Amino acid sequence: MSTFQAPKGTYDLIPPESAKYLAVREAIAAPLRNSGYGYIETPGFESVELFARGVGESTDIVTKEMYAFETKGGDKLALRPEGTASVLRAALEANLHKAGNLPVKLWYSGSYYRYERPQKGRYRHFSQVGAEAIGAEDPALDAELIILADQAYRSLGLSNFRILLNSLGDKECRPVYRAALQDFLRGLDLDEDTLRRAEINPLRVLDDKRESVQKQLGDAPLLRDYLCDACKAYHEEVRELITAAGVAFEDDPKLVRGLDYYTRTTFEFVHDGLGSQSAVGGGGRYDGLSEMIGGPALPSVGWALGVDRTVLALEAEGVELDIPSATSVFAVPLGEEARRVLFAKVTELRRVGIAADFSYGAKGLKGAMKNANRSGARYTIVAGERDLAEGVVQLKDMESGEQSAIGVNEIVAELESRLG
Repeated sequence: MSTFQAPKGTYDLIPPESAKYLAVREAIAAPLRNSGYGYIETPGFESVELFARGVGESTDIVTKEMYAFETKGGDKLALRPEGTASVLRAALEANLHKAGNLPVKLWYSGSYYRYERPQKGRYRHFSQVGAEAIGAEDPALDAELIILADQAYRSLGLSNFRILLNSLGDKECRPVYRAALQDFLRGLDLDEDTLRRAEINPLRVLDDKRESVQKQLGDAPLLRDYLCDACKAYHEEVRELITAAGVAFEDDPKLVRGLDYYTRTTFEFVHDGLGSQSAVGGGGRYDGLSEMIGGPALPSVGWALGVDRTVLALEAEGVELDIPSATSVFAVPLGEEARRVLFAKVTELRRVGIAADFSYGAKGLKGAMKNANRSGARYTIVAGERDLAEGVVQLKDMESGEQSAIGVNEIVAELESRLG
């Protein structure tokens, strides 16, 4: 037993389970790569101020959940709690928006960190795949991202998820709603912290998960009743484009994402098989975020999908991913000469793209064949001194059990033919 264990609220990805997580990341990324999104990778930590300005000082993420620290040089940094602010900061720093091809379409995959009470589906270290389209205000872009997320989930075999959709208005109409909501909240029986949050960003109170708060919000004014004509028209076009693409969604007038930067389109992917942690992903439009962090006006939209929760959703639906074996061919040498010959052949197989492994540690035939079985290899190559004296090896089909002798110099060509 090791002296050390993974920190509370974290987990290790270990084979063979880790292959499932890689497959989920690949499935989410595939539609993005086919739609003009380029890969971006940002540091695991950023300036605290980037998240305070972008995510919002009144949010739980910034006030309670962020891992913040001061470096030896006096810099105040934080482990990234989400991806959008980091990606936008990187795009602005590299002047990607000045290249003349807007929107700048980016996708990313990485780890994020929040100090939360750990439970199934909610971890202090978690993985997301995200996408951002920066620098264009177009309902088709909002619709594109929702459709691509839906496509990714369906490619994995998921079917029992729902898309919730709402509009949060813009700088023209939201202030009117904000004032009306604040008036309503001031009349409720709320604790001081919640009332303080209501003065800073009242929409955050709508996102409060406590039953004592939610039961008082039944008659809260709805933002959709305050949308200006431009926001209504914008939202209706997003709805029409998604519907035309055959993607089902539910209008949710109470949907509020937990980050301050969202405007207009907001959406969430939920899976009812996950209990309280039902959100598997979400996103929306954030037209003012660039200006919040010191950049020019760059209307943008994006989403992030949780890899961890997507895996849990697959398990809840009983979906088994078709993950190919990590090894196609396993070589079992019997004797020193066979070790030299078969090791060279394994190297050749790998060079032509065939996944091959080798029995290391000078095991006997019985132990080596157990390793071959555990590897999941379709074929095993076995060779001893007598085989090599005849210029052959024994090729065993691990599915049928059939075994045949083939020439040493024919190994690569034969396996390329059999494995296609």
